[in-house]
Amino acid sequence: MKKDFVKDWMTTDPITISPKTHISEAYDLMQRYNVRRLPVVENEKVVGIISFGDVREAGPSDASSLTKYEVDFLVAKLTVEEIMTQSPKTLSKDASLHDAAQLMLDNKIGGLPVLDGDKLVGMVTESDVFRAVLEVCG
Repeated sequence: MKKDFVKDWMTTDPITISPKTHISEAYDLMQRYNVRRLPVVENEKVVGIISFGDVREAGPSDASSLTKYEVDFLVAKLTVEEIMTQSPKTLSKDASLHDAAQLMLDNKIGGLPVLDGDKLVGMVTESDVFRAVLEVCG
């Protein structure tokens, strides 16, 4: 059976997050579910995406003179909407895996929310593309 479409490789029912969620909760979800990006959903629409790198960069630099308590206080107030990528690139579940790989490569991103119309139905990542390549080449 030939599997050329995003729907054949994507992760279905992805973990999502609200724009008003605190960064610490986003970090906890990523750790708990072992994911590197979360679609940001509001009123059942994808409004953004947040990556582990976004969360990591939201913290202070090592050169900061803030104490650990000051840092924790500031980060605790930060919400997803303040650091998410707004209006992320998305693609249809019926898009080809080639199109997904090309879109990620062209935009230097590691994952894409997958839609069926306007509804979020999955996430496809560079790891999914690698799995497909290994299946074809292996």
